[in-house]
Amino acid sequence: MTTIAEVVRWLEDFAPSRLAESWDNVGLLLGDPAEPVKRGMTCLTVTKETALEALGTQADLVVSHHPVLFRETKRIRSDVPATEPLWMLARAGVAIASPHTAFDSARDGINEGLCRRLGLIDTAPLRPIAEPSSFKVVVFTPEPDREAVLTAAFAAGAGRIGDYAECSFATPGQGTFFGTENANPTVGRRGRRETVDELRLEMVCPGGRLAAVLAAIRSGHSYEEPAIDVFALNPPSTIGSGRIGRLAEPVTLGEFARTAIRALGLETIQMVGSLAADVERVAVACGAGDDFLGDAVRLGAQVLLTGESRFHRALEARASEIGLLVAGHYATERPGVEDLADRIGRAFPDLVVWPSADETDPLRFVRDHDATDSEQPDSGWSGSP
Repeated sequence: MTTIAEVVRWLEDFAPSRLAESWDNVGLLLGDPAEPVKRGMTCLTVTKETALEALGTQADLVVSHHPVLFRETKRIRSDVPATEPLWMLARAGVAIASPHTAFDSARDGINEGLCRRLGLIDTAPLRPIAEPSSFKVVVFTPEPDREAVLTAAFAAGAGRIGDYAECSFATPGQGTFFGTENANPTVGRRGRRETVDELRLEMVCPGGRLAAVLAAIRSGHSYEEPAIDVFALNPPSTIGSGRIGRLAEPVTLGEFARTAIRALGLETIQMVGSLAADVERVAVACGAGDDFLGDAVRLGAQVLLTGESRFHRALEARASEIGLLVAGHYATERPGVEDLADRIGRAFPDLVVWPSADETDPLRFVRDHDATDSEQPDSGWSGSP
């Protein structure tokens, strides 16, 4: 049976905690890692509403984008609104984990998902985070050794590319060697040059696993001195804060604003800039992302789409002649929470995982004809999905 710890480890692989901002609080924040989990719920924030839903649906684990215990907390009481949901879940033994800014910056995290929804291509981080060192390992081996060498190397950590494991490439060829008097060759005899049919096996390897992979290759190889080459790789970083990409075809800022409204299920969107301005390069920063405006300008974006913006940041955008679209914190992050439920469900087919059905945006639009004394109780409508 799947445990809380296994799901948390999967979250760590998907959105490594090293990507989180220094001020953040990510990982398993409440619960027993050894406890089994059958049902899990994702949400943007742990509130009384989402806590009640988790209890009512018998969830064992809540994966909340925004962390609980974000700031120092000295008291957890049921009669304090800020800690009441935490007390409710703790009493019922429901665990809470949060990926937060690690999820924002992950290779296929919230910002990358926003780019897909908006139709952006050729995306890259606004603020890249250096990828861990990685290498390509090449080993020359006879065909009979192929399976033993690959199995040993994969078990030691080689061959992982994105969501795929045990990746390698083989090229046939011929190798030569001359065994000296002190050699003990597996193939042929010492004292003469031998020509042997061999395979050139190639696989990638994380820097932290290089020594283990090399040792594993030697243990699975039949040669006394296998030939191994190691090449350092420096691919462009695909992890980091925010995203910048381009549209397949240029549009006006007004057209792109309509695209954003439809993609995020909005009724309206706040905007700085001219509706007729040309837009091709687009920057994205989910949530409270107006701090990325300077990065967007520096990288040549014609518009920054974010969830929240301060007034003076809007003035800065206007002075810098860059468009600014403010879609709402909830609207820019809730889609990622929904995607995350699907990802966890596919990773753990024995679990039932769903995004909170009761979670709504606390902010909503009120029009003149809506603002009457006879208004019905809040239905939770927010103009967001």
